[in-house]
Amino acid sequence: MIASLGGVVNGALLQAEVSSEGIVSAVFIFLVSLLVGAAAIHLGAQLLVDRDTGFRRATVTALIGAIVYTLVGLFLGWIPLLGPLLMLVAWIAVINWQYPGGWGTAIGIGLVAWIVAVLILFGLSQLGIVTPDALGVPGS
Repeated sequence: MIASLGGVVNGALLQAEVSSEGIVSAVFIFLVSLLVGAAAIHLGAQLLVDRDTGFRRATVTALIGAIVYTLVGLFLGWIPLLGPLLMLVAWIAVINWQYPGGWGTAIGIGLVAWIVAVLILFGLSQLGIVTPDALGVPGS
């Protein structure tokens, strides 16, 4: 089923086709990405923070972190070397804001989260559920 959405912008007709399969796929990728990111951040926080901080905080951190990472990438990601570095620093800043322990702890949580996310996505890809490249994990 394909529904057409149309609009006029500056005299040009914009035509977009949206399929229900595409929407379901996008929602699935978003939810899997959010859950993998939250689980990875949660495990990193459990290893590096002295107290239980909860899965809800990890989920909020993953969601806000993804938004901040995307926005910084949108505006500054095009700058060679500096753009991706600023995106990473912004993501770690969100972790630092959400968890106690300072920048060192936030970097550690981020590193553990990245390793765990790669391992989870590798496992899911071995089961045929997802492909790691579809979820935007760098280097996988």
